[in-house]
Amino acid sequence: MWRDLAPLGRDSVTGGYRRYAWTAADTDCRAWFQAQAETRGLTYEVDRNGNQWAWLGDPLAGDAVVTGSHLDSVPDGGAFDGPLGVVSSFAALDELRRRGTRFGRPLAIANFGDEEGARFGVACVGSRLAAGQLTPARAHELHDGDGIPLPKAMEAAGHDPSAIGPDPERLARIGAFVELHVEQGRALDLSGDPVGIASAIWPHGRWRFDFHGEANHAGTTRLADRRDPMLTFAETVLAARREAALAGALATFGKVSVEPNGVNAIPSLVRGWLDSRAADEATLDAVVTAVENAARADADRAGIDLRVVRESFSPIVEFGHALRDEIGGILGRPPVLGTGAGHDAGVLSGTVPTAMLFVRNPTGVSHSPAESATEDDCVAGVRALADVLEGLVRP
Repeated sequence: MWRDLAPLGRDSVTGGYRRYAWTAADTDCRAWFQAQAETRGLTYEVDRNGNQWAWLGDPLAGDAVVTGSHLDSVPDGGAFDGPLGVVSSFAALDELRRRGTRFGRPLAIANFGDEEGARFGVACVGSRLAAGQLTPARAHELHDGDGIPLPKAMEAAGHDPSAIGPDPERLARIGAFVELHVEQGRALDLSGDPVGIASAIWPHGRWRFDFHGEANHAGTTRLADRRDPMLTFAETVLAARREAALAGALATFGKVSVEPNGVNAIPSLVRGWLDSRAADEATLDAVVTAVENAARADADRAGIDLRVVRESFSPIVEFGHALRDEIGGILGRPPVLGTGAGHDAGVLSGTVPTAMLFVRNPTGVSHSPAESATEDDCVAGVRALADVLEGLVRP
C-alpha cells in the first residue's frame, strides 16, 4: 500500500508532496482509498462533505468503531503526516482478519478531506463541516490563491457542494474514533518508545496580518520618505518569536504575500499569516495580543495601516480520559503525550469519543520531505492500532 501511494502528488524536484484538496493529486489519492476499500470487500461511500468511508459491517447499526486520518498535504509536505494513519488502518484491519477477530461492532476506516487547509486556508474542512464547526455559508466563501471558490473546486472534482453541512446523524453512529498519526516532535524518540497515546491538543489558530503602505520606486525614493510595509512586517516576525519564547509557546509567520511583488518596487501591501499555539488558551491569547500590539506600535510609527483578521481557531482538546485509559490498558501503559498539532480527532472530540496514537518520528521533522519513521516503528504502530481496535470491537 505504501509503495502504491508514495508517487501520488509527489513533486519531482523537491521530493515533497502537494496533495491539495480537490485537485488531480487529491483525486488520485481518493481513488487509491476507494480501491483499498473495494479490494477488501468493504462498503465504500462518500459523505455529504466529501469524506470517504470504508465499512465492515452495517454502517447504520450505530456504536461503530472508526479509525483513519487524511491523505492531503501541506505544500511540499512529507509522506507520513496523514497517510500513515490511513495505510495503518487498512493494515490493522488485515491483521484483525488474520487473527480471526470477532466483530461485535461495525468498523470503519475514514479519509477526512482537506485536513491541512493548504489550499483554502482553513484546516480540517471535512471534519469541521461534519461536526458543525464550519458553516456551509463560511465554506462557500473560501477560495484558493488563484481565486477559485471551494464550491467550484469541489464541483470540478465531481462532488456536489450544495450538500455540504453538519452531519449529526452520521456522527451519532460512531461510538469511538481512534486516529493513528506520526508524532510531530521527538518525545517518543527521547523516551525510546515506538508508540504513544495523545493526552491533549494545544489550542491554536491562524491570524492574517495585512500591512498597507505606499508603493513607490525602490531606486528613487528616499528612505525617509518611504511607507514600507515590509519593514513593519519584519518587526512583527521578530516580535512573534520574542513573545512566544517568553511565554513558552509557539508562533510562526510561515506564509507571506507581497504586492506588487517587484524587485525594484516598494510594496504597497504585505500580508502575513501567523500560526500560534500554546498549552492553554490564556497563554495563546496573551502571545497573539502581544504580537498584534507590537505590530500596531511599529505600524503607527511608520505610517502603515494594519488590519488583523483571525481566520481560524481551535480550542484546547482534552481527549476523553475513559477511552484514553481503556486504550492505555490495552497497550500496557505507553507514554502519554501532548501535541501542538491539530487533527481531525480533535475536531470530532466534541461530538464523538476520540483518541490518538502516535508513532515515533526519529528526527521530529514534520511538514517536510524529511519527515520519517522507521519500518519497524510503523509496523509497531499497526500492531498497536490492531490491538486497540480488537479490544474495542469484540462482542
